[in-house]
Amino acid sequence: MRTLLVPLASLTLAAMPASLHAQAAATAGQPPAATAADSAAIGRAARDYIEGWYTADTTRMARALHPELAKRIVMRGPDGGARLGQMGAAQLVRGTGMGGGRDIPAADRVVDLQILDIYGDMATVRLRSTQLMDYLHLARWNGEWKIVNVLWDFQPAFRPQPR
Repeated sequence: MRTLLVPLASLTLAAMPASLHAQAAATAGQPPAATAADSAAIGRAARDYIEGWYTADTTRMARALHPELAKRIVMRGPDGGARLGQMGAAQLVRGTGMGGGRDIPAADRVVDLQILDIYGDMATVRLRSTQLMDYLHLARWNGEWKIVNVLWDFQPAFRPQPR
């Protein structure tokens, strides 16, 4: 009898409108399902980040970021030891305004973004650009999706040599 209830419950959920799916998920202890609007807003924030960088557009960059952004890279010294480089939102916006990635010709600008996961009010995006690989963590903050964490590295052809 128990095995029949599971498929029946699955069929019942499949036949529900999306609004009831979200309600059923919340009732079952799961966050509401992500919507197409969530995906579009997450993608827009990721594009504001990278396209703002490419075009030295501080307005787009600032719009994408939470004010307490933590952007980090693992760097290696000549001895092979690791250290963590970090910057915040203000430093990233300032760097964007100083030229950012504007020196990369428009035809060579890569923007390959994948939304890896959306769970309630948080999301993870993998963003490959011409020079960089970024993993973005976003949060829904006061109704808008903002980048709160970035772990990044250089693409191999652009990786500086240890000094």
